[in-house]
Amino acid sequence: MFGRLNQLVRHLSRPLPNYVHLSAANPRVGLVNGVTSSTTSPAMAAEGGHGKGLIHTAACLIIGDEVLGGKTVDTNSAYFAKFCFSLGINLKRIEVIADDEDEIVEATRRMSTNYDLVVTSGGIGPTHDDITYQSIAKAFNLSLKLHEDAFARMKRLSKPHPSQPNFDWETPSAALAAKKRMVELPINDSKSLEEQVVFVDEKLWVPISVVNGNIHILPGVPSLFQSMLDGLKPGILPRLTDPEGKGVERILFSTPMAESAIAEYLTELAAKVEPKSVKVGSYPRWGKQSNTVTLVGRDREYMEGLVPEVEKAVQGKRVSVEGEDDVEDGDPEAGRLASG
Repeated sequence: MFGRLNQLVRHLSRPLPNYVHLSAANPRVGLVNGVTSSTTSPAMAAEGGHGKGLIHTAACLIIGDEVLGGKTVDTNSAYFAKFCFSLGINLKRIEVIADDEDEIVEATRRMSTNYDLVVTSGGIGPTHDDITYQSIAKAFNLSLKLHEDAFARMKRLSKPHPSQPNFDWETPSAALAAKKRMVELPINDSKSLEEQVVFVDEKLWVPISVVNGNIHILPGVPSLFQSMLDGLKPGILPRLTDPEGKGVERILFSTPMAESAIAEYLTELAAKVEPKSVKVGSYPRWGKQSNTVTLVGRDREYMEGLVPEVEKAVQGKRVSVEGEDDVEDGDPEAGRLASG
């Protein structure tokens, strides 16, 4: 894809210098203050002491043998990518790794050092292969401790499973121990709990554990992942370059021209718009009668001014959704020619 040529173009915003790896005794200030009271919202918590640095870069770590084995299709990283794009955060890396302690330790240490915002997905359930909490605790020399408020919320909001009609929260059992594993969190005793645990929804007992100030541990279940990530937004907004969270603009063009036919123009265009932090992309659509060219950046007025030029140069037109001008039952050979 032509988009790969644009790797030489500077990113939409400059990231902060890489942080040196911080020990557990001196972690970065958390993204937002967590809440140990069910009456405090993430927005209120953010006002009380979110991290001081701006968020420029992000990374997503998907943890799960089931993803690597093809049993589960990962949709969480795609949702996170759209989330970051909408806020103007430069998502730099997505990784999928196994339920393996050494891999989790290595990946979270590296990502915490290199990126401003890190989100993990998966591995926080009640069974033996759910090892995300313990692995991240090991990565930063922390202990796992029962979070009493999370446990209280679990007891209050959880419904007994039909297969456990005799389950009792007050009676020690293997099932109770398994449930407690989900609220035994990596805790740094030198920091307040409010900096390390976030509840984003009054209807959910599931906490977001914040480790080393920038790692946010989320569940792998897509519906939970999405709602909890959205719940973090009020705490993220104050740390963006644009606090209003307007994000990045993307303009799409449909062109019948083959990529090779417009490659020279797009190379010249990329060089022209680079000082304005605008990226040019080209994406083939195999089997279709048109390809897609994109402009991505923050300066909407400047980008809008480029539309007539680009439309003329690629002999195409602006579209709001890729493929909106596709012709049904078109000549498939024409699509193959357009993509090359």
